[in-house]
Amino acid sequence: MDLPAPDYTALQRIGWPWAGPPEDPAWQALFERHPEGRPARVSEQHRTGYVLADAPDTGFRVESPPEWQRRPVFTADGVPLHERAAVGDWVLHDGRRILAMLPRRTAIKRAAAGEHYQQQVIAANVDTAFVVCGLDADFNPRRIERYLLLVGGGGVQPVVVLTKADLNGEAPGLALEALEDLRALGVPVLALNAKDPQAAAALSPWLAPGCTAVLVGSSGAGKSTLTNSLLGRERMKTGEVRASDSRGRHTTTHRALVPLPSGACLVDTPGMRELKPTGEEELADGGFGDIEELATQCRFNDCAHHSEPGCAVRAAVEDGCLDPGRVANYLKLREEVAGAAERLAQRLAQKADTRGPGRGRRPAPRPRR
Repeated sequence: MDLPAPDYTALQRIGWPWAGPPEDPAWQALFERHPEGRPARVSEQHRTGYVLADAPDTGFRVESPPEWQRRPVFTADGVPLHERAAVGDWVLHDGRRILAMLPRRTAIKRAAAGEHYQQQVIAANVDTAFVVCGLDADFNPRRIERYLLLVGGGGVQPVVVLTKADLNGEAPGLALEALEDLRALGVPVLALNAKDPQAAAALSPWLAPGCTAVLVGSSGAGKSTLTNSLLGRERMKTGEVRASDSRGRHTTTHRALVPLPSGACLVDTPGMRELKPTGEEELADGGFGDIEELATQCRFNDCAHHSEPGCAVRAAVEDGCLDPGRVANYLKLREEVAGAAERLAQRLAQKADTRGPGRGRRPAPRPRR
């Protein structure tokens, strides 16, 4: 199938990093390996394949490579979930099938649900993550910190966006006060009305041409409403939250890459109930840099920050310099990251130990004497 030459001007409008062909040596090598391939970006991911885009407001379906259609496993010839393309990835295709995935710049990941360790990519090649939280019963500083841990671990700039600022006159001020520790660490925090067209102006510093942002947050937080405001039109389906508990319905059912009028791209995601770390995160990236710095001043290097003498973290809590709830969340997440890191190490060791096509075969029976 003969495909036209790449239109790099159109590709730039959906986040292509260069004015022409790739300048990254790893990308160049894949282009040379697949001369028939053409670049495109994953705009939707489905169980049976992908939707790619090579310009704004375009989309065409392609198949997955055969190796991605097998069960995702950590073996020598297996392809785990996180090594398969996700929304935001750049790939080479032949018009029918994906030929190769181009190396990622950034990736937001979480540990997938289930008893077996896997990583799930939420979005790839994004510059900014808008952590969206409603100023109603959805507001939860501890959950925001968990999002920041996953976002920062992927090398992405986090911005906390507090929606529904029009519902309660005191809520924005109280929320900003509750998140003062994060703001002091340089994490931008904005309170806005997601239905207001001025929301686009508030977020414009992170939505310049060629940039890609992702919206993450729980169901009903206002992600799809915010997407519609940034688009200037109703594209994403939205729904009301339950009055009893402010819980939202999953109006977004799959991740989608949406080009914006500003020239940026936005990834809208379904609400996520489970936010388990992968084991690759650094707690300092999750808004705990100040606690990590204090920990270096503890008397013992292996201080658990519970009741040990000379604990600088506990002293800061007792002096009122640290929020005890925030420290408790830090300790909880530290334990989760350590446990995930151990499971990841086991998986990588398993992958290194497995052999090629003959693995799993029973040894031939020895001849009887």
